[in-house]
Amino acid sequence: MTMEARCSCCPRGMFITVNLRPGAEQKVVFITARVHPGETPSSFVCQGIIDFLVSQHPIAKVLRDHLVFKIAPMLNPDGVYLGNYRCSLMGFDLNRHWANPSPWAHPTLHGVKQLIVEMYNNPKINLEFYIDIHAHSTMMNGFMYGNIFENEERFQRQAIFPKLLCQNAEDFSYSSTSFNRDAVKAGTGRRFLGGLLNDTSYCYTLEVSFYSYIVGGTTAAVPYTEEAYMKLGRNVARTFLDYYRLNSLVERPLASTPKTRKEKLPVFKCTTQQGQETSHADSKPEKRSQAHLKDQSLSAR
Repeated sequence: MTMEARCSCCPRGMFITVNLRPGAEQKVVFITARVHPGETPSSFVCQGIIDFLVSQHPIAKVLRDHLVFKIAPMLNPDGVYLGNYRCSLMGFDLNRHWANPSPWAHPTLHGVKQLIVEMYNNPKINLEFYIDIHAHSTMMNGFMYGNIFENEERFQRQAIFPKLLCQNAEDFSYSSTSFNRDAVKAGTGRRFLGGLLNDTSYCYTLEVSFYSYIVGGTTAAVPYTEEAYMKLGRNVARTFLDYYRLNSLVERPLASTPKTRKEKLPVFKCTTQQGQETSHADSKPEKRSQAHLKDQSLSAR
């Protein structure tokens, strides 16, 4: 088993690549963060994901054996260095330029998008998830934005992952999760890739509050800490175990995800009913032909 890391300043960011068993299907989860430099909580959430995936936790080992995680933890390093809140060095909101990123003006976005399209065009790879991590300045808790599709079955399948995450993370709110296709969001990674990729791919924006969260059944707000943000990241990672039904492969009984600091938080279980949507990955349709993804796919849609 080998891993590859690249500097976050590179156009393609830093990626964690784990060799799967020979002949195994490559199911890829692509995660990005910090496209808006002022949204620092997203870095802690992403750090939690990375730390957990490279740990010796039994769940992490199973995930590495069955999935490939590509992670670009900082899409806007120049903006972070300059202390910008939303824009890049050149004054662009990078999360509005996914449709046609310039290698000169938006180099990180251009490189990541190229990699995503290359993977999608590779018949040996199934790009199944894209998650872009952000922080929200007004809402509480963690929550997700998803896309709206004309196909009702695809729309319902898209709700499975956030419902599972709600069960694993006490600070994640499914009731605050929404699915939309607002015109103003057309240039975002979640919206653009949701339209570009096929029916087997699910694209989300994961938001987390700058301030605090409310545990279900209570009214008191709990301030977020660095550890709490990283714990959300660990819970995001372990939710893939539930989604792909890999629980039986864990070597020993499930233990709580490792913490980097001593902190005890109350137990919370999501009350949302899953109904018929618990089919998870097994209910996915076959991947469509990829002939439509030519060079012109990189232009604005």
